[in-house]
Amino acid sequence: MAEAPAAPKRKKVTIPMLMEKKKKKEPIVQLAVYDYENAIVADRLGIDILCVSDTGGMVLFGHESTTSVTFEEVMFMAQAVKRGSQYGLRMVDMPYMSFHLSPQQAVDNAAQYVAKAGAEVMKCEGNIHHARNIEAIVKAGIPVQGHIGICPMRMAQLGGFAAQGKTADRAKELIDDAMAFVDAGCFSIMTEVVTSEVSQYLAETLAVPVISLGSGNTSDGVHIIGSDLFHLYEKHTPRHSKIYCDLVPILEKGYGEYMDDVKNRRYPGKEHTVFMKEEELARFKQMVGWQS
Repeated sequence: MAEAPAAPKRKKVTIPMLMEKKKKKEPIVQLAVYDYENAIVADRLGIDILCVSDTGGMVLFGHESTTSVTFEEVMFMAQAVKRGSQYGLRMVDMPYMSFHLSPQQAVDNAAQYVAKAGAEVMKCEGNIHHARNIEAIVKAGIPVQGHIGICPMRMAQLGGFAAQGKTADRAKELIDDAMAFVDAGCFSIMTEVVTSEVSQYLAETLAVPVISLGSGNTSDGVHIIGSDLFHLYEKHTPRHSKIYCDLVPILEKGYGEYMDDVKNRRYPGKEHTVFMKEEELARFKQMVGWQS
């Protein structure tokens, strides 16, 4: 019986490939990942963009918000994702105040993520006022995805985590932000919790892919926080997130059974244990005077 043909080897995701997907109206899949094992699985399954999001600092390290997540912590996560991925486009979400102060600061910090963590593109959240610094990163040869809408770094200024673009005036501001980012050279725009109409308008009018995070299903692709898929951040579940598998009860069951087994001396069992051969045990007991 003839063997089934081998599945075609996955190709490395590139920006031209993403542009072609937009042209063909093939949805782009973007996922926030923070660690080695999740990067392996996501990359194996064919996720297009692996985004090392600063929200990983909240999920993995217990930060109350992304504003306290450090440059070094994002670097640790980016290095782990680099070790676990081969094909997905590796993106780093530049953390709070890592590109905001000047074009030179923006380029220097983005370059560190490229050189030390194998990052291929950056994600920069903000508005029209950050376009100059983002343009410097792009001109230095590092592609950038612009992030508009809800920006956790500016939640106080925006009135908290409230959906954006509900009024015509605010919708026009978001359009201006996106246009400024595209003019700065961004290869893609991510819309976080903006109205579906704004995200759809951008997808229809911009030449670059528009990725929705909680902004409806009318864009060129979708981004989700990986831990949200499994309810691994219990403090808050965003309205736009879908829990595909709640791992918390599974973790509780596993840890609980482990504790019970240890307390009742069922674990480790003989199958988990290494023993000396009888003759070696006898010699050992004689050597140390052990009467057990």
